[in-house]
Amino acid sequence: MTETTLDKQQSNIAQDTSTILELQNVKKHFPIKAGLLQKTVGHVKAVDGINLKINRGETIGIVGESGCGKSTAGRTIIRLYEPTDGKIIFKGQDITHMKENELRKSVRKDIQMIFQDPFATLNPRKTLRSIIKEPLNTHNLYSGKERDEKVEELLETVGLNASFINRYPHEFSGGQRQRIGIARALALKPELIIADEAVSALDVSIQAQIINLMQDLQKDFGLTYIFISHDLSVVRHISDRVGVMYLGNMMELAPKHSLYANPLHPYTQALLSAVPTPRKKGVAKRERIVLKGELPSPANPPSGCVFHTRCPAATDVCRQLVPQFKEVEKGHFVACHLYE
Repeated sequence: MTETTLDKQQSNIAQDTSTILELQNVKKHFPIKAGLLQKTVGHVKAVDGINLKINRGETIGIVGESGCGKSTAGRTIIRLYEPTDGKIIFKGQDITHMKENELRKSVRKDIQMIFQDPFATLNPRKTLRSIIKEPLNTHNLYSGKERDEKVEELLETVGLNASFINRYPHEFSGGQRQRIGIARALALKPELIIADEAVSALDVSIQAQIINLMQDLQKDFGLTYIFISHDLSVVRHISDRVGVMYLGNMMELAPKHSLYANPLHPYTQALLSAVPTPRKKGVAKRERIVLKGELPSPANPPSGCVFHTRCPAATDVCRQLVPQFKEVEKGHFVACHLYE
């Protein structure tokens, strides 16, 4: 990549370890409506009080079972969903209730999203030129000719030939389409990118290529990632820290080496026990932990610790009191009564 690629004035951001995003007790509840008058009879508590600080230049992995709220959390951060409660603070500014016109002026360019399905997120009727140029048009960046040059530059940045600019999405493979999605996300020179299951729809070999591309882009442009995935192996490869979600709650957060070597929460232990690992001589094989029972409904979560209905270590206090999410080791946070 050349020094002028995508205006590399962002390259020094990676050296700044200040907090770029802070979540304070963020909640997202969806109303359940019933009856002829569509009265609200309850709420689906998709995200139920997340606290998190993310530093510039790092990658936070968010993992958990399907339906745990991780994708909803990502979409709430970027304000595709309106938060029900709590605060979202981006670069020191409270954006929780910021109006759309204010978001577009001051925030939208700095936070972008890469979605899960590259087959569904690209308009099949538009060329790559139109798809990638759209955010530049929306924010009125560059002149007409400069926009075309920027699109070509973006294509080359993500490993595609600039001559593809007039082709349509159906002419590309899944991995190539995800590269197009990444190029579109990079168009506005964001500081934070939320990748929502960005590689889960791809073959394993292609996953590795996209992960390596994202890591290279992070180094080149000082990007900060929130990487949402159900694949613990992928998250381990790309993340600096990992947060584990269950039923809308953050159960554990730690540097990846600490979390994978010494998971503290029973739910994290169960998740990691299911990850295939090569057998090492002299090292005992991790015992498989099978969780009993079904995942409770987020419309009617259990009292106390939301995991107590499936937890092999649950006690009476787990059924009655919500555990505090607190630091039990340096940088290692857990919400579990076993550590109080």
